[in-house]
Formats: sequence, structure tokens, C-alpha cells
Amino acid sequence: MKLLLLALFFSVAGILAALSLPGWSDLLLLAGPGAIASLILLVRARWPRIVRARPRADWVVVDGSNVMYWKDETPSLATVRKVVQHLRSEGLACRVFFDANVGYLVSGRYLNDRDLSRLLGVRRNRITVVPKGTPADPEILSEARKLGARVITNDRYRDWITAHPEIRTKGHLVQGEFRHGRLWLDLPTEQAQVS
Repeated sequence: MKLLLLALFFSVAGILAALSLPGWSDLLLLAGPGAIASLILLVRARWPRIVRARPRADWVVVDGSNVMYWKDETPSLATVRKVVQHLRSEGLACRVFFDANVGYLVSGRYLNDRDLSRLLGVRRNRITVVPKGTPADPEILSEARKLGARVITNDRYRDWITAHPEIRTKGHLVQGEFRHGRLWLDLPTEQAQVS
């Protein structure tokens, strides 16, 4: 960092000398690009998030109301948490959707996005609890289409094939379960199993 500051200082001094002293104008050809390069390197070193583009996340949409039954066919947020943690460990960004009754199934009371966010360790803007009387399926499929994402579920969404023909595409719907206490997902081999 100190070397970059020193290079910037001398480059700016060279620019000032080239502009103010007669006969030194050729120095501008060296000092100008030097100042620009050292400034760029300094910004990259100090604020890397500004300069480096973030890679686009590979998204998945999790059907939380389906996934919560994967272990022992008993609704549990711990099951959803385990699946989300595994997906995130594989570099996948998750959006999780639930039917409005999720809270009553797992805790005997209504749970909103904020409650589920805390319980699952997922940012609030990545959790959606659909309104009462509204099926989550079309919202899940619409979000997956918008993000170009796969859907983690054992549901086949047969009622929505006409509106979302992409669900027929192999690999669009990713099935999973717990086998002998271990999570299994129908993802590429390196992403499929976890303890």
C-alpha cells in the first residue's frame, strides 16, 4: 500500500512538473499513465468490492414446505436448515418459500418471514411465506424462472406444467431425501451427499 501511495505521489509530481516547467512536457507521457495505473491499483487494494465484479450466484429455489418433510416425514425446520446449509456450502444462493401454515406445523403458531429467517439462519429477503389461501407453487416456479434457478423439491407440480413447461426439463426439479440419516440431493455428484 505504501509503495502504491509513493508511486502515485511521484506520478502526480511528474505531471505537475511536466505541465509547469518548459521542456519537461515529455515527462507527461510517463507520469500520466503511471498516475492512472497507481490510482487503479490503490483503489483495488483499498476497496476490492468496488472494483472486482461479484460473480453471479448460481441460484436454487427451495420448496421449504416440501423439504421440511424429508426426514422421518415429520415437518421440521431443522431439515430445511440442513438442506439450505448444504446448498450454500456448494456455492448456491437460496430463496426459500413456505406455505402460510408452516408456523402452525412446526411451532403451533403463525411464523412470518422474519421469524423463519432467524430460525433458519437465512437473510429475511431470501424467505417468503405466501399469504393464507395462496398456493406457494406458482410463486416458487415464477421465482425459479426469474432467477434461472433449479427447484429443490419432491413435488412434481403437475398442476402447473402448462404455465411452467420448464419443469419438464431434466434437472429443473431437484429431488432429495435423508437416507440412513444422511442428506441426499439429486445434484451433480460433488453436490449430492453430505453427512
